Amino acid sequence: MLLIERITIEPGKRSGKPCIRGLRITVYDVLEYLASGMTIEEILDDFPYLEREDILACLSYAANKEKIELCA
Repeated sequence: MLLIERITIEPGKRSGKPCIRGLRITVYDVLEYLASGMTIEEILDDFPYLEREDILACLSYAANKEKIELCA
């Protein structure tokens, strides 16, 4: 599975924001945790249903989104 395939968007879930594997945790949530100084290990401890690849997928999603906006 590609990292980016872990990100799902469902109109009725979290107002259509990108989420991890259909769960109710958004890419934004994970990026905020990282930005606040949490480590990947701390996030995984707090959210045991997440996998390391989910967090990497959030970073990949954000990087791709930024790349697309720069090219537009």
